[in-house]
Amino acid sequence: MRILVLSVNYWPEETGIGPLTTWRCEYLASRAHDVTVCTTMPYYPQWRVCEPYKHAVWRRESHNSVNILRSWSWIPQHLTSAKRIVFEATFLAGNLIAALSAGKPDLLLVESPPLGLALTAGFLKRFWGIPFVYDVMDLQPDAAADLGMLRDGMLMRSLYRLEKFAYNQAALVSTLTEGMRRRILEKSIAPGKVTLFAARADSGLLQLQRGSGGQNFRRTHGLESKFVVLYTGNMGVKQGLDVILSSAQLSQDRPEIVYLFAGDGAVRRDVESRAAALGLANVKFLPVQPREQLFQMLAAADLCLITQQRSVADIVFPSRTATFMAAGCPIIASVNPGSAVAGILEKSGAGVVVPPEKPVPLFDAIVSLQHDSRKRSEMSEAGRRFAHEHWDENVILPKMESELLRVTRPDSDKDMDSISILDLERRIQ
Repeated sequence: MRILVLSVNYWPEETGIGPLTTWRCEYLASRAHDVTVCTTMPYYPQWRVCEPYKHAVWRRESHNSVNILRSWSWIPQHLTSAKRIVFEATFLAGNLIAALSAGKPDLLLVESPPLGLALTAGFLKRFWGIPFVYDVMDLQPDAAADLGMLRDGMLMRSLYRLEKFAYNQAALVSTLTEGMRRRILEKSIAPGKVTLFAARADSGLLQLQRGSGGQNFRRTHGLESKFVVLYTGNMGVKQGLDVILSSAQLSQDRPEIVYLFAGDGAVRRDVESRAAALGLANVKFLPVQPREQLFQMLAAADLCLITQQRSVADIVFPSRTATFMAAGCPIIASVNPGSAVAGILEKSGAGVVVPPEKPVPLFDAIVSLQHDSRKRSEMSEAGRRFAHEHWDENVILPKMESELLRVTRPDSDKDMDSISILDLERRIQ
């Protein structure tokens, strides 16, 4: 099958949508599908185009058997709602040209956000007469409304109409969690049309040796004998990172506790500036870590944090949740109790949930777990067990492939049965 993927993020980006999309595309390519990705120059989460892509307008390349077509987009250094609109507009224009240059596929897979890709998908569906699958990583209109980024008015109503257009035009709508699926179904979409393409439990993380695997990282960064509380990933508005700095303030009489931020994003500079202004010597910052160092950092962490603004519920599912659980990291989540993250942590036992934007409960939970190694060990084991059972790549990737085949071929169930038999025969041999 020839698959054309439209995504604003892709390899070599190491956080957010990019790694998950890359992982899926490379799996499909390994299954002998012809996969082409139309994207832009790598920029996330730093919001700066990385070397060697600076000043490039067009780039054609291949990585792990996936063809990649990159087109220029305007990347703002300081993100605002207005600048995001301009960024997305330039991306959509270049992405459409790239898609047309790629030629007609059998199937279009569209990664959202940005929501505007729904217009591209609708046009290409008519132009080529092909179906498209609309994969929702972030419920963008709900996020804009819930976070107060856009006021109710003509623009918000237009975003919701565009979202409904995407759902109606797509042959299949997919998303990450059951909570996000419920949100989509509440928009009057038929249940049979909405499926789950689950998050990823990296098989390497499932085998990670906690503690001992992080000793080199601790020595390199002066963290020996420290109780490391880690936040890693995107640093954006939705994350509500001020609560971590406030907890660090409360921890200043406990020098053994260190708060480590690793990542980048639209508000990183603001977070660093506030930490410096508060004189927080117990806070350290690192850039986005490459895979090997990321693994070592996760092994070194005593606790991992997930934070979200209180208004964030089932509009987004941070991929680091699956990463932390697969790595066996005990988790404290300062999130809305109705969020997907809270639901998964409570169901799995992999972490504790505290009220969002409230530093005292977060601090109290950190101190409590600092002195309860047995509880941390139980959370670690529970997280890995849940990740293996629900996000094992050997289960969720074949399911995704089966769903995509079903969109394009009525006899895809038979095809997948044949593929499964062949795989079984190979393993027996």
